[in-house]
Amino acid sequence: MINFGIKEHNHNLRYNLIHEFFWGFGVAFHTIYAVVPLFLKELNAPEYIVMSSAGIFSIAIALPTFFSAALGRNIKNIKKSVISVHCIILAITFMMGFTFTIIDSKIVNNAWRTYLTYFILYGFSIGIIVPIWTDFLNQSTLNEFRGRFFGLGFAFNSIGSLTGGILLKYLLSIYIVFPKNFGIGFFILFFSLTVGTIMFLPFKVKEQKKAKNHQSLNNFIIETKNILMHHGNFKKYLLSRMFYSACLPGMGLYAVYCQEKFNFALSEAGTFTVITVLCSACSSYLAGKIGDMYGNKYGMLLAYFGHLLAGTIALFISTMYDVYMIFIAIGIGQGAFMPSAMNLIYDFSNKKDVKTYMALVDTILAPFVLFYILLIGFFIRNGYYQVSLNILVVSLIISILLMVFMVEDPKNEKSIITRFSS
Repeated sequence: MINFGIKEHNHNLRYNLIHEFFWGFGVAFHTIYAVVPLFLKELNAPEYIVMSSAGIFSIAIALPTFFSAALGRNIKNIKKSVISVHCIILAITFMMGFTFTIIDSKIVNNAWRTYLTYFILYGFSIGIIVPIWTDFLNQSTLNEFRGRFFGLGFAFNSIGSLTGGILLKYLLSIYIVFPKNFGIGFFILFFSLTVGTIMFLPFKVKEQKKAKNHQSLNNFIIETKNILMHHGNFKKYLLSRMFYSACLPGMGLYAVYCQEKFNFALSEAGTFTVITVLCSACSSYLAGKIGDMYGNKYGMLLAYFGHLLAGTIALFISTMYDVYMIFIAIGIGQGAFMPSAMNLIYDFSNKKDVKTYMALVDTILAPFVLFYILLIGFFIRNGYYQVSLNILVVSLIISILLMVFMVEDPKNEKSIITRFSS
């Protein structure tokens, strides 16, 4: 067994940076804020589907997380498990690349349903991965250096996305018949995620405690109820995140809304990716440092303000420079969100089953994401874009107020372990 210390932590950090770089490089060819909505639009998908893509993605992730967290409690080999579940997303991305590289462009008008199915399965596979991946990283990092670990990791993810975004812009600029140009990008996504997954093999994990008795689904449900009944600060955090969910339909809205106003080329998706990931890299590292120094609540507020800025700019957009500013703001929000959200989950769980907390967040928020999809989608179908953006901005303001005045940074909570039973 491994005596886990700073040496092992730094060993894992190095391989995680490579993992995140390749993951970011690949995902640049399948971004939910630019590539996915523009691809669906070119496939002639209904407008409400196009603009709801980020929300659909979030719901698809949420659906299996509770089940995955419940089953994950009985995992004995966490490294083997995390690699195994990643094979699901590898199979789906391969099929995406295969389908849209060989598809006949004459039947492209009927292809959006096929892609939407792949897209939902893609999100579903991530929902299976996330609780197990979260636990894997919990067992392969030191708590006191975790902010830096995630901050640097997601910064390298953004550097990979920057490189991929440049290649994406070139790929969409040269003459390759649609949708083969996107299909090639999906193949690049598959190969990049494969390399990223292989990087888990050299990871070293902490010595696991003596295995507990088999944890039944009933035990899992009881523990979940105890968390929801007795962990008040976590419930306030969930309330803030409910209003923050409004930004997800906005992620799909911005690219399509701006293209309708300015009719820019599809290759701009690469430009948006480059802009977004540059800001995301800086924001991710900054959020990690803020989290370590002052608390991850404040890193999360950086994410909230980034998305609020994007929505506010979209309300008054008049030139392409404003479009670029929107994606700068999205980059700030996206970059700060991941390290802050991950570390907040670790802080709230405080050495308890982190998978349960992760599953609760995704599962409880899913109905609110659906609510915003339907609400904003209703106004979009009737041409009321400004109303949709106002809903988004007001909801984000409420989420910020709740986070500032109601949520206490979990690092400052006292005696959290005694608040609810095992």
